[in-house]
Amino acid sequence: MNIALLAVSWWSAGVWQWLSGLGAVGLLVLGFADNGPFLSTPAGGVDVLLILLAGGHPQSWAWYALAATTGEILGGYLTYRLAKAGSRKALEKKIGYAAAARLCQRFETNAFITLFTGAVLPPPFPFTSVLMTAGIMQCPPKTFLSGLTAGRALRYFATAWLSRLYGRQMIALLARNYRPALYTLIALAVTGGIGALVYFRYYRGRKRRGLDG
Repeated sequence: MNIALLAVSWWSAGVWQWLSGLGAVGLLVLGFADNGPFLSTPAGGVDVLLILLAGGHPQSWAWYALAATTGEILGGYLTYRLAKAGSRKALEKKIGYAAAARLCQRFETNAFITLFTGAVLPPPFPFTSVLMTAGIMQCPPKTFLSGLTAGRALRYFATAWLSRLYGRQMIALLARNYRPALYTLIALAVTGGIGALVYFRYYRGRKRRGLDG
């Protein structure tokens, strides 16, 4: 498995090598940086590292997914806390008046769904803007953490599970065509995760209620 094949232009192969060598800690660090306010990380970098690690060490796929999710939560919470002292004008300056207005309206309508959807969507969706808006709109911490955790956990656990099953094929696909492959893999992972969630939450629940009746 040659990590240099997957290194994209804005990050050196040495960084990938270092993070991969750290294992779950590398995922934790990259996840924190990905959602944090200080560093710029490559779009989809956490997903790529997760696929590499879970595909190469399938017995530890759940541990890697947990590390990635935890890092994203910690980084996202820091961004959210810092943004709570900010203003809507700062958000408008960053993403534009129209985009800021739409995001604020979505938070007023349903903050949890806005966070959950943003956390599930693959790059290049600007999720940092969602985190900032949550703080600026004074979203309750419980709602913020539940939406962020549910979305990122669904995305990363589903991605890691697929990597456990089809690791070598997924790595080869990424090496040949990085961006389209990454978007396709995330979409498949999220779709599978949502399908499993619906099945266990509703279908099996109905079946069990029918048996009880």
